[in-house]
Amino acid sequence: MNSIDKYHKWVDWSEEDQVYIGKCPDLITGIHGDDPLQVYKDICDVVEEVINHFESEKRPLPNAMVRPMKEVA
Repeated sequence: MNSIDKYHKWVDWSEEDQVYIGKCPDLITGIHGDDPLQVYKDICDVVEEVINHFESEKRPLPNAMVRPMKEVA
């Protein structure tokens, strides 16, 4: 498994800000934009950059803690 795949990433609409917000709370606070597909691509790019930075510094990556919620029937 690639390091990036360990971290949950998603895009939500912010009614308050009227933009899409991309999130990956284990590594970054978030990014925003008008196109949800572009925001998801951007969040993946930023997460990959953060991972590469950690690896170049020989620092351990934070544990992946945030997971998607299960639907309850």
